[in-house]
Amino acid sequence: MAEPDAPLRIWHQSFTVLDDVPHYDAALRRHLAAVARPGTSIDLHGMRPGTYPSDYPGTHIGFSYLSDLHKEQFVQGALDAEAAGYDAYMITTIPDIGFEEIRTLVDMPVVAFGHASVHAAAQLGSKVGIVNFIGALAPQLRRNFEHYRVADLVGPIVQVDARFADVMAAYAAPDQLVAAFEDAVRRAAEAGADVVVPGEGPLNVFLADQGVTEVDGIPVVDSLGALVAQAEDRVRAYRRTGVRPARTGFYGARPARELVEAARAFYGLPSSIGATSRGRPA
Repeated sequence: MAEPDAPLRIWHQSFTVLDDVPHYDAALRRHLAAVARPGTSIDLHGMRPGTYPSDYPGTHIGFSYLSDLHKEQFVQGALDAEAAGYDAYMITTIPDIGFEEIRTLVDMPVVAFGHASVHAAAQLGSKVGIVNFIGALAPQLRRNFEHYRVADLVGPIVQVDARFADVMAAYAAPDQLVAAFEDAVRRAAEAGADVVVPGEGPLNVFLADQGVTEVDGIPVVDSLGALVAQAEDRVRAYRRTGVRPARTGFYGARPARELVEAARAFYGLPSSIGATSRGRPA
């Protein structure tokens, strides 16, 4: 096992097809390079081209079955990441797609956007507001926060007056989205929030790119920055002690890899999506 402070590689898994959103892709790479510690490399991976044939990607997020289907790309990414020798796997979408299942399949540290950002926010305030731009995510987030035992910590979930396409366009013309976000933070504050997590990576990275860290004294968490820091810390702890998630019971036990591969093959799932899921340094 590597020394705790040896260089490390992190697999970043997005819920977007990164080649479809070049402004976000460029800003994401800038931001991740800025927040990573020296010696950390982060390789970006997006969803497979053609994943979203309809209103991209919000329509799919709003339906349990479709969201679960897309989970398979996250699962396969984690399997590929461990096989390729990555040190950690980052799920960079706030509903934390596949987080619970993936932790049972790999020993490498697995961290997730929603989980990490709410815990980071808890260090800055006593009531966390989520400011999102996809309203259909709210039921998933509430259920996740109950599962994480932080439901009492999370308060309002409010929506920015913007759609996915508006967020993408704002990378070139930012003023309108910055103002809409500030308005949403004020609504969250009126509902009791004293710290805010920006929902979803594109909004988080946009705000970081614009230098938005607070609104009227309300801190705005850099969710991806918190996620990277947690991944780095988890890798160092893993290297020092070999600590892994719980491996007992239905929600923790790790199945033998051959059982996983046989079941996936039966359902026609690929043994690897490496050839169709881009990975390159941030």
